[in-house]
This record gives sequence, structure tokens and C-alpha cells, in this order.
Amino acid sequence: MNLLLFEPEDFLPDGTARISGRRLKQLREVIKAAPGKLCKAGILNGGVGCAELLHIDEAEARLRFEAHDAPPEALDVTLLCALPRPLTFVKVLHSATTCGVKKIHFFHSAKVEKSYWQSSKLATEAIREELLLALEQCGDTVLPELFFHRRFRRFVEDEVLGLTPEGALRIFGSPAATAPVPVGAASSSPVVLAVGPEGGFNEFEERLWSDNGFRAVTLGRRILRSEFAVNAFLTVLGVAAAR
Repeated sequence: MNLLLFEPEDFLPDGTARISGRRLKQLREVIKAAPGKLCKAGILNGGVGCAELLHIDEAEARLRFEAHDAPPEALDVTLLCALPRPLTFVKVLHSATTCGVKKIHFFHSAKVEKSYWQSSKLATEAIREELLLALEQCGDTVLPELFFHRRFRRFVEDEVLGLTPEGALRIFGSPAATAPVPVGAASSSPVVLAVGPEGGFNEFEERLWSDNGFRAVTLGRRILRSEFAVNAFLTVLGVAAAR
């Protein structure tokens, strides 16, 4: 936990915050914090600052928090990702969130197993917990927005353009493409990135992306697992912005 993340309901009328559960366990057993300890903290969807530990026992911890900075700047990429298998789904969430993506769309495609949509990993509370863990890891406070689309063709033809910012670079990953991923593209314009399943998009799907204004790009001929592909794409697109 690189950032102690408070939620609005943690705060008491006197302005101090009270935490328990997983965050308390982290403070007691991992950080081994004692009263007077200062730690980096933030409030969900708000600022980043410092929290002073006032009291800690087996039931709860009380802290005083003061925000003095904005959260890290978001990466200007809208991620469209074919729904991966459940455990990989969690890894993709972490990769995208820690890279600073704030809009993530998961969609069905020909090589996505229908059973993936029934996974408990897609439950609202399970997703929220994973996103909070990712924010704590990367020192961010702003939750990304998630959307799910069960019909591929309708999503690409009827919805994608509506969620595409004006002037955005629209690209999709394809090992067969010849154009490389544009380095640092997200630092100069919005990017909409489509990443397929581990088996890749089929010919119809690639043609549909192309027909709707997307350009094929590649990370190379090697086939990457979904979480590695997402992380690699986002790193290359945002590398200039991170300097």
C-alpha cells in the first residue's frame, strides 16, 4: 500500500478519519505503524496529502488527514479491451488503473468465451475492491469508469464513435500490422486503443475496426497475454507524458 486511501464515510464530525478491516491490517501488520507515524494518503476521487496516525488498536485506527496536492495526471487513453478470462481480467484492471487510464470498456468478441461473462470477478463490489487496491499501489485517488458491452458489432458500429473524443487517435492491436505503436502519442492527443483477446481479433473484427476509423498497430510478431499487451501498449503510448 503506497497510498492510504480514505473514503468520505471514513471521516468523523471532528475531521479525523477512522479505518478498520484491510487497511487497518496493513497499518498494523505490514507497516507496523505507531501513533505519530506520518504516511502518504489521499481521499477517494480527491486530493493527495499526508495522514498522521493518532491511535491504533486491534479494532480501528484514527488518523488526521490533510490534502495538499492533486492526484497524478490521468493518461489520455480510452481503453477498449476484449473481455479476458476472469483472473486475467483482474490483472488488466490493475495494469490499466496503475497506468492512469480512466475509461475502460470491456467487450465481447469471437474468441471470448461466453462463460467469462458469468464470473464473480465481474461483480460490482469485487471490481471496486480491485480498483481500490490498484489506486493504493500507484498513489492515485481517482476511480476509473468501467463499461461492459455484450454485442461486438453493435458496440463498434453504434457506440465507439460516440465515446471517442474529437481528434482522437484510434488504433487497434494486430500482430500482422506493419505500423508500430506511436510512442508518446497520448501526450499530444487523446487515444482510443482497442486490444483483442489473447487469440487476437478475427478478420471480420479487424475489418470492422478499420471501417470505423481505427488503424492497426503492432507491438511485434510475438503473441502477448492480455495483461502484458495492455501494459505494453499503455506504456509506449504514455512514455513521453511520464518524463
